[in-house]
Amino acid sequence: MTTTPVVRVLGGLAHDAAHRLSTACVCAPPQVLADRPDGTVVRSGPVVAKAHAPDAEVPALTDRLSLAAAPRLAGILLPPLPGRDAPPRVAGGRVVSLWPYGEPVDPSDPDAAPWEEAAVLLARLHSTPPPRPLPPMRGPAKAARAVARMRAALPGDPATAPVLAAWHGLPGWARAEERTPEGRDGFLCHGDLHLGQLVRHPAPHGPWLLIDVDDAGSGDPAWDLARPAAWYAAGLLPPEVWLRFLDTYRAAGGPAVRAEGDPWPDLDVPARALTVQTAALALAKSAAEGRSPDEVEQLMIDACVRIASLPPELVSETAS
Repeated sequence: MTTTPVVRVLGGLAHDAAHRLSTACVCAPPQVLADRPDGTVVRSGPVVAKAHAPDAEVPALTDRLSLAAAPRLAGILLPPLPGRDAPPRVAGGRVVSLWPYGEPVDPSDPDAAPWEEAAVLLARLHSTPPPRPLPPMRGPAKAARAVARMRAALPGDPATAPVLAAWHGLPGWARAEERTPEGRDGFLCHGDLHLGQLVRHPAPHGPWLLIDVDDAGSGDPAWDLARPAAWYAAGLLPPEVWLRFLDTYRAAGGPAVRAEGDPWPDLDVPARALTVQTAALALAKSAAEGRSPDEVEQLMIDACVRIASLPPELVSETAS
């Protein structure tokens, strides 16, 4: 197990919290679930401790953690421990939160991926009035950060040209340079939806819930549909899976897309932004690892080539 100071502190916090839930100690050593620059996650039995990004804005993060504990989000978001508003813990200069352990999606069984359950949870989230004023959803900011990371990793490299061209074809709001257009803002959004953001709680057979509120906030709900939409457009998500996801979201009353007809006028800009984000991260990671992009990464880069080659008249009016 990784033994960085933050991991050791998280393991101790999770272990101590687990024993508030159960007195007998038959615990295995703490398990590192994730250790990335934007978040380190350690599990001890039924408790998970997370150290948030070092540059997290504490007031905004506190608002987001309170959102996860809000009663009106019960059954949608996994609530943190102790399940009520509380000042966040700090370890190693990083904000730490504690959560009940939930069973994640099994990556080895793609046919069992809970796309329909994710769609219903998103529709319910987007339809819930925010319980308090919230900071903006951080989806566009994450896309901008991915592009900046690519530029730093590959300064002046021609391989980045189609990704940058697709990026510059997006409107300012999708690049975190302007406010979200009126009428598309004000919805409660997750901000970073993918299958890794769902767990069953209580584990292992409880209902599916959304986790990781670090990017949640007020914004355009279409952003939460953008990653599966981008995967579908790039050929990574089978059409039948995409259509089941979209149809389930619509049937549950989700406001991100029109109830009938072509959803792409609503999804076009966010899907292109997530395509750019994914391609930029692919180039940055492959450069850092001294390798060429793999097949899946190359599909997203190729999608940026197609986006960059679109004539202006075919680009959604929302990008103007």
